[in-house]
Amino acid sequence: MKTPAVLAGAGGAAAAVLVGGLLFGGAVDGRVLPGIPAPGRLTEWALPVVTMLAELVGVLTVGFAVTAAFLLPGDGGSVAAHGWRLLRRATWLALGWAVLSVGLVFLTVSDLLGTPLEGLSRQAVLSFAFSVAQGQSLLWQAALALAVVVVSRAGVSRGAAALTAGLASAALLPPAFTGHAAGAGNHQIAVSSLAVHVLSASLWVGGLAGLLLVRRHRRFADTAARYSRLALGCFTATAISGVVNAAVRLGTWDALWASRYGALVLLKVLALLIVGVLGAAHRSRTLPALRAARPRAFLRLAAGELVVLGAAVGLAVALSRSPTPQPSEGPDPLVELLGFDQPGPITAARLLGGPLPDLFLLTAVVVGIGAYLAGVRRMHRAGHPWPVARTASWVGGLLLFWAITGLGVARYAYVLFSVHMIQHMVLTMVVPILLVGGAPVTLALRALRRPADPQVRGAREWLLVVLHSRYLRFLSHPLVALGIYVLSLYGLYMGGLLGTIMRYHLGHLAMLVHFVLAGYLLFWVLIGTDPGRRQVHPALLTVVHFLAMAAHAFFGFVLLQQTYVIAADWYTAVHPPWAASLLADQRLGAGLAWGLGEAPAVVIMLLLVRQWIRSDEREQARLDRAADRAEAAGEQDELARYNAFLAAAADASRRAD
Repeated sequence: MKTPAVLAGAGGAAAAVLVGGLLFGGAVDGRVLPGIPAPGRLTEWALPVVTMLAELVGVLTVGFAVTAAFLLPGDGGSVAAHGWRLLRRATWLALGWAVLSVGLVFLTVSDLLGTPLEGLSRQAVLSFAFSVAQGQSLLWQAALALAVVVVSRAGVSRGAAALTAGLASAALLPPAFTGHAAGAGNHQIAVSSLAVHVLSASLWVGGLAGLLLVRRHRRFADTAARYSRLALGCFTATAISGVVNAAVRLGTWDALWASRYGALVLLKVLALLIVGVLGAAHRSRTLPALRAARPRAFLRLAAGELVVLGAAVGLAVALSRSPTPQPSEGPDPLVELLGFDQPGPITAARLLGGPLPDLFLLTAVVVGIGAYLAGVRRMHRAGHPWPVARTASWVGGLLLFWAITGLGVARYAYVLFSVHMIQHMVLTMVVPILLVGGAPVTLALRALRRPADPQVRGAREWLLVVLHSRYLRFLSHPLVALGIYVLSLYGLYMGGLLGTIMRYHLGHLAMLVHFVLAGYLLFWVLIGTDPGRRQVHPALLTVVHFLAMAAHAFFGFVLLQQTYVIAADWYTAVHPPWAASLLADQRLGAGLAWGLGEAPAVVIMLLLVRQWIRSDEREQARLDRAADRAEAAGEQDELARYNAFLAAAADASRRAD
C-alpha cells in the first residue's frame, strides 16, 4: 500500500461523507423559494467542495511543516533530506491553499448575495473581500499561505522550518474567528472552541499524513513515538473543544437526538471514538512493532486511521454548511455584538460570578499550571528542591489572569471603560510580576529532558535556541522593552485602535495577550532571574523603571484631561443604561489607571534598589578578596594600583605646570 493511495482514499472518504452530509443535513436541497434569490447549483455545491479542499490542503501543509520542523531528526542546524522533501511538498500545497482561499471569496459572495458566479460584479467582490470580516479572513488566509510558500523556499534551516509551521498553523485560524460562530451569542466560547478544534485536529491529521511520507526514515520508530505524544494531546484538545462547540451550536440535549444536525454531530463523535481506539492501538502495539523493525502493521493501522479522519473532515464541512437548531427569532443585536446579555448594575457577586470563559485562555492557564507543576514534581523526584514561593507566584499569576479574563469582571470590561482599565492594569502590571517571579525558564531548563538522539530538537533545545537568538537579545534591551510597554499603552488609546479591536474576538484576544506579554518582557528585564536576559547594572534598570513610572503617570494625567470619548463608536453601542455617562466613566478609568499602577511600581522600585545595594556589596566583597590575595602575595591590589596611577598622573600634571 503506497502513501498516495492512502491519501487518495482519505480524500475520497472525505468527499463521500461530505456529499452525504450535505444532502442529509439539508445544506443542498435544490429548492428555490419564490422571491428569494438563489446562487445556483454550481455555487451551492462548489462552495462546500472547495471549502473541504482548502481545509484538506491546509491540514496537509501544516502536517508536513510540523513533521519536518519538530518530529524528524535534523542535520546540524538544517533539516535532513526527508524534512527538505516535506517542505517542498508544503510549498506547492500552500500555493494551492492560497488559490482555493481566493476562490472561496467569489463563491461566498455568490452564496451571500444569491447571485450566480457569472452575475457577480467586480465591486461586490472587492467590497466583500476588503470590507466584510468574512472576506477579510479569507484574504488573510491566502496571504499567510503565500507567506508559507516564500518561507518554505527561503532556506533549509530548522528555524525556517519552524517558522513555516507557525505560519501554516496561523493560516488555519482566520475563518474560524469570522464564521457563523463569531456572529452568534456566546461567541467567546463558540469561536475559541472552534479555533482550538481546527488547530488541534489539523496538527493531528496532518502530522499523521506527514508521518506516512517519511516511514522509510531509518529513525522512523523514534519519529512515530514523538508523533504519538503529539497526537494524544491533539486528540484530547479536539474532543473537548468539539464537545464545547457542539453544545453551543445545539443549545439543548434534545437537539442532539431530534435534529439532523445532531445526527451529524453523533456521527462525528463516533469517528472520533474510532480514531481514539486506533490511536491507543498505535501506542500499545505498533510502536513496539516499529522498534522491532516491523513497519507494515503501522502502515495498515495508520491508513485506516487517516481514512476515518478524512471522513471526519468531510463531516465537519457538512456541519459548517448545515443549519443548526436555532430559535425562530434572531439574536438580539447587542447580544450578537457582545456575545452575551448586557450585564446589570455592578455588584461584587456579579464581578466574581457569571463567568465568561474563553477556551483559548482557559487552555493556556490549564496547560501553564499543569506543565509547571509537572516540572516541579520532576525536580523533587530528582532530589532538587524548588522554592515554594516561585511555584505560588507562577500559579497565582495564572489564576489571577484567568479570574480577570474569565469571571464576571470580563463582562463589564466589554461595556465599561473603567472596568476595562482595571483589567488592563492587572494584566500589564500584577500578572506579569507574578509570572516573572515564578522563573519558568529556569525551571524548564532544569526539568526538561534532552532527547536521546542529539539530532532531534526537543522543547529544551528550542528554548535554548530562543534564549540565544539575536531577536531576544534585541527585545531584552531595557530601552526596547520600555518602548514596547509605553508605545502599546499610548498607541492603543491615543491612536484610535481600541474601538476597532473590541469589535473582533480575535483582536480582543490579541489585546489581552499583548498586555501580559508587554508587561512580562519589561518586568523580566527589570527583576527577572531567568537566563537569556541582558546583564545590566541595577542602577540603569532603576532609571528605566522610573521612566516607565513617569510615562504611566503621564498617561493617566492625559487621559484624565480628555474631553472626548475614546472608542466612542464601541462604547456608545454597548453602554449600559444604568451606568454613568461615557465621559464620566472614562475619567473614572483614568483615575484607576493612575492609582492602580502605583503599588506594583513601588514594589518593583524597592526590589531594584535592593538589587542595586546587593550588587554594590558583591562588588565590594570582590575588591576585598582581591586585596587580601594581593597582600598575601606581597603585591599591590587593583585599587592600590589605580590609586598609584592617579598619584603619578597628578604629579606629572604639577611638573608640567
